[in-house]
Amino acid sequence: MKKNNILEESVRLSLEQYFSDLGDTDPSDLYDMVILCAERPLLEVAMERAHQNQSKAALMLGMTRNTLRKKLIFHKLIPQD
Repeated sequence: MKKNNILEESVRLSLEQYFSDLGDTDPSDLYDMVILCAERPLLEVAMERAHQNQSKAALMLGMTRNTLRKKLIFHKLIPQD
């Protein structure tokens, strides 16, 4: 069996804790919740590492600059024009 990388293991542990905290309550919209929770810090770190250069951050993330810009606006990380 392949050993998990540290990021994958961190997500797994966080999800296990989340389910533990829920107890008998069934979660809803779990996929969207996880994606939104992970996306914002991912964008923040990419922008920091790219020194706020959207083109460099987009390349780093493997998306177009327009897609990155929409996500940055959605997460209120940059002002909407």
